[in-house]
Amino acid sequence: MVGTLAQRLRTAVGRRRFLKHLALLVAVYVLPLLRWNTAAAGPSRFLRPPGALSETDFLEKCIRCGLCGDVCPNQCINYFDLGAGRNAGTPYIVPREQGCMLCMKCNHVCPSGALQPVERELEDIQAKVKMGRAVLDPNLCYSYNMRTCGVCYRACPLQDVALKIGMYERPILIAENCVGCGNCERICYHYPQAIRVIPFDDRSA
Repeated sequence: MVGTLAQRLRTAVGRRRFLKHLALLVAVYVLPLLRWNTAAAGPSRFLRPPGALSETDFLEKCIRCGLCGDVCPNQCINYFDLGAGRNAGTPYIVPREQGCMLCMKCNHVCPSGALQPVERELEDIQAKVKMGRAVLDPNLCYSYNMRTCGVCYRACPLQDVALKIGMYERPILIAENCVGCGNCERICYHYPQAIRVIPFDDRSA
C-alpha cells in the first residue's frame, strides 16, 4: 500500500515536471511560430535588427527565440516563416513597412549574442550599428524636382549627422554616418520611394 502511494507520488511529480518542460518548449519554440510572417519566403530586401553580427555568424548564433520582437516598441521586427530555408524563424525588418527607432532594446535582451548589446548613445550606435545604408534617386525625389518635401530629414533620428537638408529641402546623405534604420524610406511620400535602405551584404533585390 505504502509502495503504491509512493509510486503514485513519483508519477505525479514526474507529470508536473514534464508539463513544466512542455510549457517552456511551447514558450520558446512554438509561440514565435505564431508570429512569423506568412509570406512564402519573406522579402528579398530586408534588414537585420541593430547590433546584428555578420549574416553568416548571425544565422549560426540566432536561436529563434522571438525576444527581440517582443521587446520592440516600434513593432518593426518580423520573423521569417518555415518556408524561408536557413532564415526560418530569424528576425528581420522591412524599412518600407516600419523603421527602427534605435532604442536598442532588442539587442539587450538577445540571449545568444546574435545581436550584440549597443548603448543608446550616438558614438556607440555609429560604431556598432550597420543595418544598411540609405541611397537616394534624385529623379524620384520631390525636393529635387521643384516640389519641396523634407519628410525624410525630419524622420531621421541622426539629423545633420547621417542626413542633412539643402535648398528646397533636398536631402543630402552622409553615407559613412548612416546606420540604416530605415525611417527615411518608411516616410518617403513618393511611390516607388525616392530613398531606400540597402543592406550592407548581398541580400538586397
